[in-house]
Amino acid sequence: TMAAKFLGQFLLERGTITSAQLLAALDAQRASNPLLGELAVHHRMLDAAQARRINERQRAEDRRFGDIALEMGLLDAGQLDVLLTAQKKGRKLFGQILVEQGAVSAELLDAELVAHRRDLDEANHALALGIAGHTLADMATSTIRVCNRLFPRLAGSQCQASGIADDAVLDACDVTAHVRIDAGSESLLVGVGCSRATARAMACSLLSITPEECDEELAIDALGELVNVLMGYVVRDTLAEDASYRAYPPSTALSAADLASSRSTLALSMASQRGDFVLIVG
Repeated sequence: TMAAKFLGQFLLERGTITSAQLLAALDAQRASNPLLGELAVHHRMLDAAQARRINERQRAEDRRFGDIALEMGLLDAGQLDVLLTAQKKGRKLFGQILVEQGAVSAELLDAELVAHRRDLDEANHALALGIAGHTLADMATSTIRVCNRLFPRLAGSQCQASGIADDAVLDACDVTAHVRIDAGSESLLVGVGCSRATARAMACSLLSITPEECDEELAIDALGELVNVLMGYVVRDTLAEDASYRAYPPSTALSAADLASSRSTLALSMASQRGDFVLIVG
């Protein structure tokens, strides 16, 4: 099956760059693209506790950091402009960084970008065909969009659907958390399964802690919290505003393979810079 890949992974698999060059470029890209909260703390417009409070509200409300900071009276419009300008000025594209670091020439990058775009188009077409006609196609598409929107904020990483998850991918998930809601005659399910390493990486981003501070129990709790947030947005996108529903707390009792074995679920492979994971909708 075709799988959508990030540019770095694509270039690595083609032998265009080495893993050391990939890691160096990713580090440089992260440094060039700080979050608005980090910039505000760096410029001493906010302290770390204030930035954290805004981040916590962001998780619940799906709004921009700057809009919440203005509403809370923690930043004014002039300060926000300064921060946004600084963020935009520093931001660099991954390919641009590879050229600057001498990993590839500008000509080679241009050719590889064309090949990568073609690869992505084929993978997206294969995914669309894979879920076309499935009763959960609309919910799957909506949930993928929610992930695309929230992951940069929640997990400090972009994510993208890379195909339908097969048995091998499902069996490779060490931990899986899911949330179910009942809304009258229908129920919705959202689950995320991944390796222990990916769960820890996501937890460190979600909770703003170091790997040393994150044990396995905390990583599993954080995965449950991540799924809870995703479900909150899926409900908002899927159910009528006045719909009443009952939400169950996150559960880690079932494996990804167990959840995906039901006819009423669809399991999707997802790629992220924190590690690959499986998104299960039902």
